[in-house]
Amino acid sequence: MTRTDRDHLRVLSICHYVLAGLCFVAGCFPIIHLVVGIMIVNNEFGPPPQQANAPGPPPEIFGWLFIGVAATMIASFWALAVGLIVAGRCLSRRKSRTFCMVMAGAACLFQPLGTALGVFTFIVLARPSVREAFEPAREAPEPNEFDRYHSE
Repeated sequence: MTRTDRDHLRVLSICHYVLAGLCFVAGCFPIIHLVVGIMIVNNEFGPPPQQANAPGPPPEIFGWLFIGVAATMIASFWALAVGLIVAGRCLSRRKSRTFCMVMAGAACLFQPLGTALGVFTFIVLARPSVREAFEPAREAPEPNEFDRYHSE
């Protein structure tokens, strides 16, 4: 593996960490919707007691809908962030090339930065020299008793 390949893998690893941080922050925004959903379910949007003709609170199903969608979005963003952190670690250690390629594809969903990172990761991991660096080192087999006595 050339020095350029090592540098590219190091930069990709750092970029995976940065994108993971951005995914984590983006996953925090739906917390607002989660709180609103919990407030709807707990009936905290009812009319004040002095206004008897005021419209009632929104139906409880809307609260559960807010909670479900927000929880799914939070879990998805945070799972992507954790996967990107693990992929960045794998890139720096030159292990689990297939996992790194899968996470590069998943990063493409986080547009436009994730798409650029995913494409560049595919390009670097497709190089034959980088592919060889990710393969486990093959150890020479130890000679057995028969080989030791008959090789002399």
